[in-house]
Amino acid sequence: MLSLRRLGLSHALRRTMAECTKPVEQSISGKLSAEFQPAHLEIINESYMHNVPKGAETHFRVVVVSDKFDGMPLLKRHRSVQHALKTELQTGVHALSIEAKTPKQWTESGHAIQSSPSCMGGFGK
Repeated sequence: MLSLRRLGLSHALRRTMAECTKPVEQSISGKLSAEFQPAHLEIINESYMHNVPKGAETHFRVVVVSDKFDGMPLLKRHRSVQHALKTELQTGVHALSIEAKTPKQWTESGHAIQSSPSCMGGFGK
């Protein structure tokens, strides 16, 4: 397989082409950035941890740190993230784990992200 670098493509074009191979992840990033103007945002594709085809974009964990969450109950934070990603959740994203924190909570947590549990095979095995 030829590398994109060997083809003489610019760094920006290689990056753009790589991003095109992750359309759902890019969509999630764009929507959460626009909606929450986060101080910190991580989109982690956890599909590889599940019984899905290689390269799938079906299982995600998002970490959103935003001032917009100040004074907002946790349930409302989660609902607002789910609302922002309504289309993705209706068109292929099977699972979404959400960590929605204020900047103060993020700092107090030591910037720690909770680890995801092992896949149970979809049937609680």
